Amino acid sequence: MQGGGSSARKIEQALAALAVAAVIAAGVTLRLWNVTNQPLWLDEAYSAYAAARNFGFLWNVVPTYETHPPFYYSMVRLWTLAFGDSLVALRALGILCGMAAIFAAAFAMRAIARLLELPRSATLIAMACAMMLVALSPMPLELSRMVRPYAPMMLVYALAIATLFTLARRLRDGDGLGNRHFIAWLILLALMLWLHNLGILFAGTLGLAFLILCVRREWRKPDWIWFFAGHLVVGLVWLPAILIIADQAPGWIQSTWLTFSPHLIPYQVGVLLVGNQALSWISGAALVMIAAWRLQTIRDGNRTLIALILLSTLPAMLSIAISATITPVFHLRIMVPISIASALLIALGAALTRGVGRLLAGLAIVIILTQMGLSGVNMRKRAPPEDWYGVVHWIESRIRPGDLVLTYPNEGSLPFDRAVGDLGLDLPSTPIPVAVPAIDVGGWYPTGSRGVVSLPRDRLRAIARSAPVAAAPTVWLIRMGPWAYDKGDVFLQELGHGRVRVAHTQMGVIVLDGLRRANVK
Repeated sequence: MQGGGSSARKIEQALAALAVAAVIAAGVTLRLWNVTNQPLWLDEAYSAYAAARNFGFLWNVVPTYETHPPFYYSMVRLWTLAFGDSLVALRALGILCGMAAIFAAAFAMRAIARLLELPRSATLIAMACAMMLVALSPMPLELSRMVRPYAPMMLVYALAIATLFTLARRLRDGDGLGNRHFIAWLILLALMLWLHNLGILFAGTLGLAFLILCVRREWRKPDWIWFFAGHLVVGLVWLPAILIIADQAPGWIQSTWLTFSPHLIPYQVGVLLVGNQALSWISGAALVMIAAWRLQTIRDGNRTLIALILLSTLPAMLSIAISATITPVFHLRIMVPISIASALLIALGAALTRGVGRLLAGLAIVIILTQMGLSGVNMRKRAPPEDWYGVVHWIESRIRPGDLVLTYPNEGSLPFDRAVGDLGLDLPSTPIPVAVPAIDVGGWYPTGSRGVVSLPRDRLRAIARSAPVAAAPTVWLIRMGPWAYDKGDVFLQELGHGRVRVAHTQMGVIVLDGLRRANVK
């Protein structure tokens, strides 16, 4: 009988391992699905543009017009030097970081389980659930595909959580703070601060969780020296990024492309934490409540619960508070690292159930994963956020020799030129007034970036009357968000003098017009 029971357990374990592997494979597939057929959109094109520049440009010019620290752009620069700047190569960095975050979540869960001294079976369940949730969670899945810092931020956050709970356990068991884990902690904090201008929200939350989990009465003088000296070094390393943010912040506060919609916040936070379906929210909330209840009876359970709740919510809460009082900064993409912490908390709830409750917890996990998977499939079927390949094909099918392609504002040339290159075409564009960054050229900055300028009518009239533009039989005008940069269609009107509109269409935020000289057939 004992041998039969052992065989049954082995079969159950094998089936469970197979299910976990299948879910992770599905997450990887959804990250790779159609990844090379979608063009870089504007923000990604900025990353590709920066990666094509030298480090002197990245560290001396980029900070003059961009709030984001140049660290991520330097990462992409190094990556492209090693692997090239093809669409596959550019997107591979984020995809690999996103995949690594799946396993980093497992490491974090194992560190939490060791602190709580959970049995092996509960630890394995928690690790498996955490990996599956991160693998299929809609926001981590989507943002792993972007040439932006979000996937590296997720990976760093997950590794920082793993290191945090490892430190908590070692310090509780009598180890000193001066060890390799604390050095790794400091490095991860510095990386989080340098990856994004709002990295301070995540680093600050991690620091608060550190105080809750790690600071103990038993600390000796060397521990306090390590604590203060180590974090002081991190602050000094971050100082150049602070100066960049301080220089750029006034422009962004005065005028930013972000908007703040309080009525959407509950839904958006739900999407970040557990997905975009009500049944997933209910299932996730139930598992979190189970975790909160069960952790009350476990050594260091209260500390763990408070830390995970903060890591799952505080960055979003802080960004919402800033958005409501100073300037809009809350955005789903930026807040995506908190989904890692929420996955850990939900997974912990699933692992801490007993008896029949474990079956119900398993059902809740299946519901969440199923709805996450369906959301991922639907995301893959959607059109790209900006269809620059469609823009290129639209113009390429109509353009004639001698015609001119203008982009206003100038940043439109970044994704357009990139799409032209991806398609192997020769279709150069002329950014108005100059290529990014348009620094010190006059005008104003509707979305806060000093590299993208809106011009007064007299300047736009001069450009429209300039020799190259006047000589073009047809001018093909690409405008991104003209309601911000070309209010009243001023540039369109100036180009239209002596010309007739022969084509017009709109693709999302991209507005296209063809203006042909009246004497040209």
